[in-house]
Amino acid sequence: MSKDFEQFKQAIIDYIEQDNRESIEVNDVTNKFNNHDSAQFKRQVKALAALEREEKIEMLGDGRLRLKRLPDSLVGTFSGTDRGFGFVMVEDEGIDDIFVPAKATKLAFDGDTVEVETTEAPDPSGGRSAEGKITRIIERKTEQVIGEFIPYTDDEIADYNLYGYVKAKLKKGPEHIIQIEMSGLNPTRGEIVSVDITHYPAYKGEDMRGVVTETIGHKDEPGIEILSIVHKHNIRSEFPDEVLAEAEQVPDQISAADLKGRRDLRGQQIITIDGADAKDLDDAVTVERLDNGHFQLGVHIADVSHYVREDSALDKEAFERGTSSYLTDRVIPMLPQRLSNGICSLHPKVDRLTLSCEMEINQQGNVVAYDIFPSVIRSVERMTYEAVNHILEEKHPQTRKQYQSLVPMLEEMAELHHILEQKRRHRGAIDFDSDEAKIIVDKDGKAIDIELRERRVGERLIESFMLAANETVSEHYSKADLPILYRVHEQPDESKMKRFLEFITTFGLTAKASKDSITPKDLQRVMDRIKDEPYEAVISMLLLRSMQQARYDVDPIGHYGLGADYYSHFTSPIRRYPDLILHRLIHYYDEIGRSQQDKKRWESRLPDMAKHSSEAERRAIDAERETDELKKTEFMADKVGQEFMGTIISITGFGMFIQLPNTVEGLVHVSMMDDDYYRFDEDHLVMIGERTGKVFRIGQPIKVKLMRADVEEVQIDFSIVEDFAKGDKTQGKPHKKFIDKNNTINQNQVSQNITRINQQVSNIKNLKRRKRNHKRTDDMISKLFKKIKNREEECQ
Repeated sequence: MSKDFEQFKQAIIDYIEQDNRESIEVNDVTNKFNNHDSAQFKRQVKALAALEREEKIEMLGDGRLRLKRLPDSLVGTFSGTDRGFGFVMVEDEGIDDIFVPAKATKLAFDGDTVEVETTEAPDPSGGRSAEGKITRIIERKTEQVIGEFIPYTDDEIADYNLYGYVKAKLKKGPEHIIQIEMSGLNPTRGEIVSVDITHYPAYKGEDMRGVVTETIGHKDEPGIEILSIVHKHNIRSEFPDEVLAEAEQVPDQISAADLKGRRDLRGQQIITIDGADAKDLDDAVTVERLDNGHFQLGVHIADVSHYVREDSALDKEAFERGTSSYLTDRVIPMLPQRLSNGICSLHPKVDRLTLSCEMEINQQGNVVAYDIFPSVIRSVERMTYEAVNHILEEKHPQTRKQYQSLVPMLEEMAELHHILEQKRRHRGAIDFDSDEAKIIVDKDGKAIDIELRERRVGERLIESFMLAANETVSEHYSKADLPILYRVHEQPDESKMKRFLEFITTFGLTAKASKDSITPKDLQRVMDRIKDEPYEAVISMLLLRSMQQARYDVDPIGHYGLGADYYSHFTSPIRRYPDLILHRLIHYYDEIGRSQQDKKRWESRLPDMAKHSSEAERRAIDAERETDELKKTEFMADKVGQEFMGTIISITGFGMFIQLPNTVEGLVHVSMMDDDYYRFDEDHLVMIGERTGKVFRIGQPIKVKLMRADVEEVQIDFSIVEDFAKGDKTQGKPHKKFIDKNNTINQNQVSQNITRINQQVSNIKNLKRRKRNHKRTDDMISKLFKKIKNREEECQ
């Protein structure tokens, strides 16, 4: 039945394509296929509704229909891949990313603004996006590259009029050769250099050209690989002289004048809780039990905006950096250390200027009263997560004695944290509870170990308190109708969520919601069900990859992952520019004004700040991830030939990605799976052996041997340990949740198709509810169902 229905849908498409008219009537389809009785007409309505939902046809206002027309050309941003193909992301609402095959990229680089022409319509039911070809590169995003310089001989320099060439691997793309022109610097062999591109390739095989503008260091110098990543992502590693000079003018102690207009909290029991190696302490907390049983939570944040004034050299540099970058063995701060580790850091036993958010929180975790104000504090103790965990979880006698005056407050903090955590879980906040991997390096920066660090109560209670403050401040200014920056996280992409929901069924999991209406609470229920299961980390990671990226915006559209209606970043102004701006706005609205003119001033400035801050954050995250991958490869380099237990975390047509318990990831290429011919089943995300029937699935434990750890290419390759594959009943065998009692995957596919058909029928019945914003389609469907009813009455 499923096959017949799909064939009928295709027949309708073929009929409309062959018809020369601009559009046709529904009756034309009815007459063409002789669908005059009630059952046939119902089937036709289902087919038309499915085709409209799949965006293959469109219903017109006059009751007619035609094939869905994609624009001939669109403008978007190209996102490339190492394998040459890519996707064009179009900003126009309602148009999904367009797939561009490697042969149709017109040599575009990742991030380029391009014009793309659609060549094949999307197939939403099959999860396939539209396909296109790039017709024009409008603007190049990559203007500078980093790479190793290889000089030409004197004779070659005379012949080519070039110094040499640089091998550079662009972000999300293959390696390129850049010929070095003689108008720039002339580096020596093996130096890592920065090259400004002067000419881009016009055809495949043509090299780029450029000039060397900076030498970063020699390839053999310790730490040069991280410096290369820093330069590659355009992260500023040195502060300009004028910025450092301005920082030197900032006093290292607060004065009496600084206290004007501030609430004095120096008598309160306020503490900081951070990692043992943290130097920029920008948040401090206190908790007190009130007489009515509620909690008084004080979150006190370093008032960086007092020192970093608007449009100063410090401010402009902080804006450009956007965020601090944490790169394994070093931190590239947003602010000079004189501020970030000095006067702005909330060190114990010294006075510090802060912005405070005090909240009265009831036993249900609701903020029933709050106040946001400038303050001065004196932290009584600099606590570490380790010490807090010793006190609260391990009841360590010596540590409890050392901090005996703080133990009662810490225990109340833990109680409040559990209340706030429970509230977030109740509203559906998704908890991606994963261990953090910290790479340990020696004095030369070489990776020597990888430690997994669990987020325990000390870390989690600080997270709870920061979330509460961020939400409270955000809601306050939103309801006051005052422009600020929000941290937003949108509903997941439907196609990615559809794949995720289909994938988890292989583990016997379902979410009682559709891909377009699933709530954070629905997803949290899924996460609860897999708690402590072997595949928990894999599903958690896949869910995270199905989510949209959080970003900054001027509209309070909410934070999906947190289940929060209002959310902003308020608690880390030393390391994030959006937090610094929020502090500046708090001062501005309280001290200067809230008039319409004041609001317009910030409404005109904040959108650019939001966009730039989101881009800077993405840049830092990419650099951090690339650095981690490099150091993990370096750590594995001397372990070639060793065997490890791992987990399959991803399967593609070219192989399987394996993650070890220490978070190192590597590839088992399909060419290394030589005991059979393996076929990639995209619907189930499994590898199936044609002869043996072995099935490899995501989340499956697997034993592998390390075959290669190439630091230069940042590539880790594994092979499957055959003895383990033969001896383990769960590896390389068809999994019961992929196959029915007759052990045939095909029957399972039929079952899924029947489910899809039933879902399509359900979708039609609920079309009125689900398509409120498509009135013309609603009207059309209503008319069709009226015709069904009329025909049924005629048949009776």
